[in-house]
Amino acid sequence: MNCPPLRITFLGTGTSGGVPMIGCDCSVCHSNDSKDKRLRSSIMVESATTRLVVDTGPDFRYQMLRQQVKKLDAVVFTHPHKDHMAGLDDIRAFNYFSKRHMEIYADSLTEEALRRDFYYAFSDTRYPGIPELNLNTITEEPFLVGDIPVQPIQVWHHRMPVLGFRFGAFTYITDANRIESDQQQKIKGSEIMVLNALRKQDHLSHFTLEQALLLIEQLQIPTGYLTHISHQLGKHAEVEAELPPQIHLAYDGLVLELS
Repeated sequence: MNCPPLRITFLGTGTSGGVPMIGCDCSVCHSNDSKDKRLRSSIMVESATTRLVVDTGPDFRYQMLRQQVKKLDAVVFTHPHKDHMAGLDDIRAFNYFSKRHMEIYADSLTEEALRRDFYYAFSDTRYPGIPELNLNTITEEPFLVGDIPVQPIQVWHHRMPVLGFRFGAFTYITDANRIESDQQQKIKGSEIMVLNALRKQDHLSHFTLEQALLLIEQLQIPTGYLTHISHQLGKHAEVEAELPPQIHLAYDGLVLELS
């Protein structure tokens, strides 16, 4: 599928607790650098005619207000953890102004969680003001959101299957610590890859900084960005200075233009 020019906005680049983390006295959480202020991870993908968001975490409402988003066509979900789906109720505002359902794309595991956590949106007894959702169950097969082609990539978050997504030459993967070889083939040829890098120390279900750098190098991706970052990784400016020239830490508000 041909992909139109895309604009990618990083709505959030933090891990589940965000940065700063509640109650923490570390130097990262007390940094004055705006790039050390990280909401929960999410991106917005836009063509000339279509706008979608990947994940609606707890910060979704503020992310939409901060970016002054008045129209949204769809939400695409990676997996059912709360830091990636808890903000879905705020879709109601888009329902109200657009007078239509929101298109939701999720695999069966995430769909089950959405139906459980937002049961009132799927109840036979409905009341005014609930989220109006049109669920589309996705697998590993490519699909279209408006004119934006989406290629799911199945990765592993410890024992949980998670979906990453490729949009044309741009690949976005969060919450992973393992990617099987057949799924890596879907990533190869990307011009830009975004990958989670939680911290420098080993973690049960996330890539470390070293592991993320190695995978981007092995896949021969020209430009890499790291996301889903915790305060344990260090200050943005200090970590950025240590990275290879073709790899960068993503930060909230970063915008990439893909032709």
